[in-house]
Amino acid sequence: MIEYFGDHNVHQILEQLAFYKKAYKGDRAYQFWQEGLHPEWIQNDEMLKQKISYIHENPVKRGYVDLAEHWRYSSARDYAGVQGLIEVHQQW
Repeated sequence: MIEYFGDHNVHQILEQLAFYKKAYKGDRAYQFWQEGLHPEWIQNDEMLKQKISYIHENPVKRGYVDLAEHWRYSSARDYAGVQGLIEVHQQW
C-alpha cells in the first residue's frame, strides 16, 4: 500500500503515515498499522466476511459517508459491484 501511495503521488497520506510513526521505530519511514493491534487467525469464511464487513462499516460509523461503498478508498465498492481504485480479489 505504501508503494501504491508513492507511485500515485498521494503525498498527504504518506505525510500522515510518517507523522504517526513512533520515534523508536528506526527501521521504517511510515506507521501503517495502529500500535497495539495483533493479527487474528481467520478460521473460516464466516469470520472472514465478518471482518471485511467491520472494516467496510468503519467510515459509516464515523459519519464520513452514509453507505460503505461511498467511501472512495474502500473495497466495499467492489463488493457492491462498483469498480474501486485498486483490484480486489473476493474469492479466497
